Amino acid sequence: MKLTYKFLLVAALMTGGLSSCDTDFLDVTPPTEIAGDAVWGDGALSESFVTGIYAGLQQGGFSEQMLASLTDEAVFTHTGRNINTVNEGSLSPSNLGWVDATYGWSQMYQYIRASNLAISRLATATFTDETLKARLKGEAYFMRAYYYQQLVRYYGGVPLIKKVYALNEDYSVPRNTYDECVKQIVSDADSAALLLDGKNPAKGRATKTAALALKARVLLYAASDLHDIPTAKANSPVIAAFPNPEFLGYTSGDRKARWTAAQAAAKAALDASGNGYKLNLTAPVTAEQGRLNYISLAMSGASADKSLDASANEIIFGRYFTPSQNEGARQTGLNNGPNGYHNWAGNTPIGTLVDDYEMMDGTPFSWTNPTHKANPYVNRDPRFYATIMYDGANWKPRPSDAKDPANQIQTGAYDLLDDKGALINRKGLDTRSSSIEDWNGSRTGYYMRKFIDPNPSLYDNTDRQNIPWPFFRVTENVFNYIEASIELGEEAVALEWLNKIRFRAGMPALKVSGAALKEAFRHEKRIEMAYEEQRYHDARRWMVAPTTLGRSLQYINVIGKFKPGKSMKEPYHYDPTVYDYTYTPVEEKSHENRTWVDKMYFRPFSRDEINRNAKLVQNPGYDK
Repeated sequence: MKLTYKFLLVAALMTGGLSSCDTDFLDVTPPTEIAGDAVWGDGALSESFVTGIYAGLQQGGFSEQMLASLTDEAVFTHTGRNINTVNEGSLSPSNLGWVDATYGWSQMYQYIRASNLAISRLATATFTDETLKARLKGEAYFMRAYYYQQLVRYYGGVPLIKKVYALNEDYSVPRNTYDECVKQIVSDADSAALLLDGKNPAKGRATKTAALALKARVLLYAASDLHDIPTAKANSPVIAAFPNPEFLGYTSGDRKARWTAAQAAAKAALDASGNGYKLNLTAPVTAEQGRLNYISLAMSGASADKSLDASANEIIFGRYFTPSQNEGARQTGLNNGPNGYHNWAGNTPIGTLVDDYEMMDGTPFSWTNPTHKANPYVNRDPRFYATIMYDGANWKPRPSDAKDPANQIQTGAYDLLDDKGALINRKGLDTRSSSIEDWNGSRTGYYMRKFIDPNPSLYDNTDRQNIPWPFFRVTENVFNYIEASIELGEEAVALEWLNKIRFRAGMPALKVSGAALKEAFRHEKRIEMAYEEQRYHDARRWMVAPTTLGRSLQYINVIGKFKPGKSMKEPYHYDPTVYDYTYTPVEEKSHENRTWVDKMYFRPFSRDEINRNAKLVQNPGYDK
């Protein structure tokens, strides 16, 4: 069968691999198709094909609906987007709820097929650049491993397809076991690391270090509670009743050996990546430097504000954005910023995340502490100020119609005097009762700040930013190494690395052990990796989802009342010398009545997919 690749022309043009001239109409081959043999006989065309495989990464994690809103990090503000189907536990084979293209079943297999094709054809490719050929094969192995990793961490064991199907073949394929899937991903990652060793591809393409980081993540997940079937059965009646647990994890074997393999893989990835961004500190930096460090991490050297440190060495593998391309992922500020700036407030932080940020001295924040309750946004972990916009926080210049010279976030209701001196109650510009696009206001009283370029010259509603999405960064390697070390009883090394992360943020050293160390590690990862698609998987693999992801949403109600003898007219600005502010946490269930049911540990296969493939065994809890 002669293969033609219709999508290759666009990919090649984008990478500069093809050119055209006035005699194109003389070509016998249609200009929208390129014969398969021609692709693998030309290095530039082969590279264009492999470049196309990266399209499965889509916008990274910067979708309008972010994975954070399927966790206790955020809630998606707008109704009718099917996120509540997942969070309320009503998803089913016939109602999958929101599925992002970065882990969707058909999308992942589409790019796995492309990877298979590249691996197969590069083995017999006739172009003569052997260095390029090896690099492209390494990238194809990496991408196949990455896409299988996506499927496995959402669905458990899946059918492993390593060949390119021809027309009219039988496409009914049974699920492979979880163990088989992990071994295949690790094998592909090892192949990628070997082929990519010594290669220096362009930014955004796979590298040896990225392959090592992928291997480390997969082996860490494999060692976790959810995938140790005796442990999972003890924690979940739904999993205990499932007749095919081999698709979900290991039914037997040496769990310590799995943790040892995970630790070794994490250390190898860490050694290859270096110390990342400011992970060589022996004492905490100042609170202000900690805040700037964390903003710099999120910006990864791509902020239009060049006063921020360039911390691009922290990202191992990322999705980068080209200034000349009008890419949706670069609308992060528009998607998530305050409505008082004409933004959409998409994935807003919820109170349970905000409350988990410690005080500067390392003690927990508590609403039962009168000092904390009176000033909840004072003296907190510096990462809080780099991640969350809260009432009274300083932000960018407002658009001219907002009439807010103070440029502060307004999510409360405040006393004001009108032009005649009468007392009125004015809802903040960033609320759902705002004079500016109230329907886009935050429901929670907070806004996402992380990943939004703070450059005041960028107007998020119209300007595009170029902040990359970090699929793998050095700090995740560190957390992987810490977690495996804790599980193996190597607490001293775990605590050393955990405190390196805290020192960079300006937080004091931890001095804990045993169960307290494990809990401190999990808390630290929740804070450091917020909005980075870690929490969704961590809460499940640790099997803490019933008490974390299943909690009701918590909002904040902010009221500003005049102090005796004090007053203010428009324009309002935050001023604790004029106002007594009260902060009241509110539990809310009308927008999303979150719950947890154990079937949510894994996603269901769609009814259509089950109908197409009778050998595909459905995940537990979705048989009705």
